[in-house]
Amino acid sequence: MKMNRTILALSTCAILAVGFWQHGASAATYYTDQNTTLDKDTAHIMVDSQNQDELAADFFLPEATITTAEGIQLIVNAFDLNIDGIRFLKMPVASDYYKNANDNAWYANTLIIAANRGFELPADLDPNKMWTKEEFVYQLMHVMESKNALPMINVVPAKIADESELNISYQGAIQRALALGFTKLDEKGYFNPKGEISRKESAELIKNALEYVKARTLPAQQ
Repeated sequence: MKMNRTILALSTCAILAVGFWQHGASAATYYTDQNTTLDKDTAHIMVDSQNQDELAADFFLPEATITTAEGIQLIVNAFDLNIDGIRFLKMPVASDYYKNANDNAWYANTLIIAANRGFELPADLDPNKMWTKEEFVYQLMHVMESKNALPMINVVPAKIADESELNISYQGAIQRALALGFTKLDEKGYFNPKGEISRKESAELIKNALEYVKARTLPAQQ
């Protein structure tokens, strides 16, 4: 089923309650799809804004993959990024930064925020392209580390069976994500960097990153 999906990142139960209300799931604490169960904390990150008539309240499609625009919005919302404090000479539009962006699309404001708040995205970004695991992890780590004054960590590089497939620019961020336990290798030691990332997996990564920041952010940044 082809759908326009906007994934919102949520950090409080109050906002989650609004999401449940939108889907008519007043007592739900998890979503299921083909026997896939989301834990309560992960559900706090994942709420779909599509028309409530399109999906049943307990059918969240956690294994569905996300587009680049959806992944960016997930990170933007999770870290509460905005451009409120920036003064522009003219009102910016998404295509000022990304030539393939549609200035009237749902993601337009999200891309403007991303361009000004710590993302490293190419000018020829395709918002509708499915995002890979390595792309999501890199952007998540880059934004998290640029936004917060976090303690330095010593990383013992993990042995990644498919390391040759990694974008060399992403290797450091992926190794840090592995060291911090945000993500993990499969039972055979593969990371699957070029594989498309699922909604469930992206939400779990966000949840882990938020928990890490909350526990380790320096007092001056709190």
